[in-house]
Amino acid sequence: MRRSPRTVTALGALAAATALLAVVLPPATAGASTEAAASSEAAGTSAVPDAVPRPGALPARLSPAQKARLLADAVDRRDGTARALGLGAKERLAPTSVLKDADGTLHTRYERTYAGLPVLGGDLVVRTGPTGAVQGVNRATSARITVPGTTPSRTAEAANAFALGRAKRTGTKEAKASRAPRAVIWAASGKPVLAWESVVGGRRADGAPSDLHVITNAATGAELYRYDAVKHATGDTQYSGKVRLESTRYGAHHGLVDAGRGGHKTYRTHSHSTQGTLFTDADDIWGDGTSANPQTAAADAAYGARATWDYFEDTHARHGVRDDGDGASTRIVAGAGYGDRSASWSEDCFCAVFGAGSATVKPFTSLDITAHEMAHGVTASTARLVYYGEAGGLAEATSDIFATSIEFANDKPADRGDYLIGEQVDFHGDGRPMRAQDRPARIGGLANYWHAGLGRFDGSNAAGPANHWFYLVSEGSGAKTVNGVAYDSPTVDGLPVTAIGRAAAERIWYRALTRYLTSNSTYADARTATLTAAADLFGANSAVHANVREAWGAVNVGTRSGDPNPPTTPGPVFANNTPLPVPDAPVNGGPGELVSSSVTVTSVPGRAPALLKVTVDASHTGWQSDVALHLVAPDGTQYFLRGNYGLVQPVTYVVDASSETADGTWKLTAQDLYNTDTTRVNNWKLSF
Repeated sequence: MRRSPRTVTALGALAAATALLAVVLPPATAGASTEAAASSEAAGTSAVPDAVPRPGALPARLSPAQKARLLADAVDRRDGTARALGLGAKERLAPTSVLKDADGTLHTRYERTYAGLPVLGGDLVVRTGPTGAVQGVNRATSARITVPGTTPSRTAEAANAFALGRAKRTGTKEAKASRAPRAVIWAASGKPVLAWESVVGGRRADGAPSDLHVITNAATGAELYRYDAVKHATGDTQYSGKVRLESTRYGAHHGLVDAGRGGHKTYRTHSHSTQGTLFTDADDIWGDGTSANPQTAAADAAYGARATWDYFEDTHARHGVRDDGDGASTRIVAGAGYGDRSASWSEDCFCAVFGAGSATVKPFTSLDITAHEMAHGVTASTARLVYYGEAGGLAEATSDIFATSIEFANDKPADRGDYLIGEQVDFHGDGRPMRAQDRPARIGGLANYWHAGLGRFDGSNAAGPANHWFYLVSEGSGAKTVNGVAYDSPTVDGLPVTAIGRAAAERIWYRALTRYLTSNSTYADARTATLTAAADLFGANSAVHANVREAWGAVNVGTRSGDPNPPTTPGPVFANNTPLPVPDAPVNGGPGELVSSSVTVTSVPGRAPALLKVTVDASHTGWQSDVALHLVAPDGTQYFLRGNYGLVQPVTYVVDASSETADGTWKLTAQDLYNTDTTRVNNWKLSF
């Protein structure tokens, strides 16, 4: 690394199926350079002999002027590109980025408009070879973009009123419109339709910022989708140790500005919605290792931003979050009202926001969490995975994957690299990390394996299978110890997975994210994209490519052979059809009475399945998320089941119960958490 600013020492302690078309898989390439081999092995041990990337598929290192020229050329060619792709006369392409491989291949990402209106879910990536010939196109939707008319029947005021009401019902405090509703074409799910996009700002129940996007049908007013554009992680962080920071001198004081990394600035503010003032210090020693001093959180956050910049630049030739040389910024919110245990990324301010903590609450600024939030910015400027459905899970997993990669790249004695997210945070009160990539289901509500209902959950809970894939493909299945941490990663079919090494896995995921995934990508799309990226980098007939496929099969995305999942014979079903009223929580606060319902499982030999289905039919007057649901196994092990807002039809949850004996009495427990609704479990069943 070469850095010009002086270095100082500081104390401081997260739809429509994507159509992947015309994918060309290059043959395996021999003769990779020794330098590339050394780089590949620097961040992970490989268990296959050919995990050395093909040099031509690596990112080309370009100057800002060269990047600007490529984007300008794409703008000049956009009308011809639209015609070549067969787009309609009312459609127009807007290039947002161009990535170049070392062999000259270009990957141009476009947004789309229809009659001047933005098309949400209409993005695509065009891949052209060194000669300019189109090699393939990745589309967020395969539907033809057309609507009967572009004049909304319902007014913008009606759309805004609906969005405000929805935000308040889902717990947003101080809800107010962030901007005027805009007319759009909604193409992210099914047939394209004219819609309104309304944005409501405010704060969540924990005080963290919210930027809720509500999409409504412009003819009927019905909600089409909603998602929060502010990506969050919450917990109670501890991060300590001496770290190197960059500062810039301003007269008699030093400002927390990293001039060598895009001018990244760290601000102190009293509100998540305002920039605040730059952190300055007279002696250029930042923080004292305690959460009582807001400079400690600032030092941690600045270090995380530095580490994130260095990782993407050194490993992926990416110059900043947006690859444009801009270092983004960080805001440390000191004082009550934000949520000392919160962290978030916001595209509006192009910044990460963290609570400063207090004398009794540690700031939420450990390296993996700060890297996680900054990585959301990388996703927002590449695949733009929207925070709904399976795409939301992939977005959250992407931040986890890069957070892990960055932690391993730094590997400080006080914070060794591991496959745990927020491992220094006792968020659950029992020593567990926020997420564990080797076995996501050991953290309540997360899934080890893909299942058909996964897209109905939020990004954090839908991230499990992609996190699990990354661990399996990096380290392999089974029990092992890495950097002193014990892991034991299972597979859905009980068959082993051979590791390709973390360095190869990181490159594959980055290439898939930046070259092939689009805003509405699903897990099936991620499988295709990573297999294509593996073929690009290591060859279509390589052991790396084969083991990437094996790892996806191990988390129930496709099969080991690459064919679609075959139909399976349904197993026995055990149900309890006796209604279970759930007592309301008391008005003066606290949860309500814990109640339960049971089913007795008999004559099911051996263990329960890795994909045990728990179907709950509940009716309620408010929001089901106010009621905590758990499945309790015969041995007393609890499995957290997560509810969906406003859902009154049956919901099927899937848990990995493969460590449990099937026969015995299983219970469903329910407990109302807030005095806002009345709930009744009409019936529930277990499907083996």
